Amino acid sequence: MEKQWFTISVYSENNVGLLNRISGIFLKRHINIESLNVSKSEIDEVSKFTIVVHTTETWVHNIVGQIEKQIEVIKAFYHTDEETIYQESALFKIASNLLFDERQIQNIIKDNNSQIVTVARDFFVIAKSGRRNEINEMYEQLKPFGIMQFVRSGRISVSKEVMQISTLLNEFQEQ
Repeated sequence: MEKQWFTISVYSENNVGLLNRISGIFLKRHINIESLNVSKSEIDEVSKFTIVVHTTETWVHNIVGQIEKQIEVIKAFYHTDEETIYQESALFKIASNLLFDERQIQNIIKDNNSQIVTVARDFFVIAKSGRRNEINEMYEQLKPFGIMQFVRSGRISVSKEVMQISTLLNEFQEQ
């Protein structure tokens, strides 16, 4: 089978140690987690893990089965990139003088639909949201000017299909 990108969504109780056990499942199989985000879900007291991996469907199916065996996990799903709507966010810290001395910096900001979130005496910060390749492209455009700091978030994602997780989570919450 051919490797491809998968987004795994894990709905769980918010308990200490679960992240460690989930990452151990990937470690045992020598599969790298490319992106990880944990946040509240649409149901109170239920967390959502969004994990991005590059592997085969057989492996991701097995991994999801192992994740679901964890006691705190309510349900786990996996989707291909085509089955999800997703984004990442990034912040770029750049020397302030470049904003005024290099006209090209302003063009990069405008052309990439990004925004300046703060300006200080010594630096300014640009925020960019989009797909990984869009953020990488902007990074490459800014790199020759000198990036003081760079940080990228994990993927956030929702499925295109209707997921019956809300019904399942409501039943869980009523218990």
